Amino acid sequence: MLNLTDLRGRTVNIASALPRADQDITATLETVTPILEQVRTGGEQALLDLSERFDGVRPDSLRVPRDVMQQALEQLDPTVRQALETLIGRAREVHAAQLPASTTVSPGPDAQITNRWVPVDRVGLYVPGGQAVYPSSVVMNVIPAQVAGVASLAIASPPQKDFGGWPHPTVLAAAELLGVEEVYAVGGAQAVGMFAYGARAENDDVVAPPVSLITGPGNIYVATAKRAVQGTVGIDSEAGPTEIMVLADGSAPADLIAADLISQAEHDELAAAVLVTDSEELAREVQTQVQAQAETTKHLDRVKQSLSGAQSAVLLVGTMDEAVEVANAYGAEHLEIMTAGQEELAGRISNAGAVFLGPYTPVSLGDYCAGSNHVLPTGGSARYSSGLNVTSFLRSQQVIHYGRQGLGEVARQVEALALAEDLPAHGEAISVRFR
Repeated sequence: MLNLTDLRGRTVNIASALPRADQDITATLETVTPILEQVRTGGEQALLDLSERFDGVRPDSLRVPRDVMQQALEQLDPTVRQALETLIGRAREVHAAQLPASTTVSPGPDAQITNRWVPVDRVGLYVPGGQAVYPSSVVMNVIPAQVAGVASLAIASPPQKDFGGWPHPTVLAAAELLGVEEVYAVGGAQAVGMFAYGARAENDDVVAPPVSLITGPGNIYVATAKRAVQGTVGIDSEAGPTEIMVLADGSAPADLIAADLISQAEHDELAAAVLVTDSEELAREVQTQVQAQAETTKHLDRVKQSLSGAQSAVLLVGTMDEAVEVANAYGAEHLEIMTAGQEELAGRISNAGAVFLGPYTPVSLGDYCAGSNHVLPTGGSARYSSGLNVTSFLRSQQVIHYGRQGLGEVARQVEALALAEDLPAHGEAISVRFR
């Protein structure tokens, strides 16, 4: 597990030497396209048929009854409920600080521009239900949308044979805690189709209205479906397998680094776990610790596949300057820094979904109770995109108000630019107001 790659002194084509998961979502497009078409034309019955086909259960209805959700919350383990309430409280506080304020500017006399933020009207939030249960993903999707002021929220999560065809009760309990009443027992690519196109019953009644924006992580079929419907609706991102990169020098604790790498590896066989260090001794210690700790972890097979895969490695660099270069070239979803002078090093990181500083800030803290959001860019997309946040659910809108004097101040300039672009009617629209 965790092969070592020596990058010392390598100054060109760093990106080509970095470990990556081999996942091409275009390969699944042929599978996903007919599913989306079936949902678009078949509505409720198609969605129920697809649940029976892929999840092995046919829910009594697409929408989860309210009493089922209330019962899920009543029966929730008190310790789990307390943990969710802690997560919700901290996440609300952190995300409230992200809410941008409207501003008004007067670029000249009798002229005013207002920059305001308008929430998306309706959002579909996807919560996976494959190899694990994700009530935390309910919180991470719902909180920023609520803070943004989204008026209509719907959650979709796969139906479970073990729970009467409804999503996992812990997911339902989390939705109930957050006050989300609209939850659908639909998973996979078909859930994305339902959000994009809506769903009607055989009598043409609307069972699930379409949304304007789809957010939330999922497997490769969910990611492919999100790409396919983009344009019909907006999407947050095409989430790939999770990643952790740790930047560490010789002072870092090898046992903690190993534990953090394993914690992400247990998500998925394609999960990426990467250590970047300038200490050959630490590199060897981490390899030894990973081998020992992995033997006692619950999901041993999954962890071994992840850590032995091409997407995971120990990268040996000559200096921490080289480590920063590697980190920025990689653009990790989660980047931990355990070094001397870690704050200064963090200030030089431009490409990362979230940065975790020091030995007491593991990624799993961010997954749950830090207050930050764990829906983050993967596959290097941190080079150009952000994690899920309040502005993900907002649109910037400008309101322009010029009076006669304000327009007169720039009338000739507008006319000149209109003529320069050979759009004379644009200029006429100005001059007609002063005849």
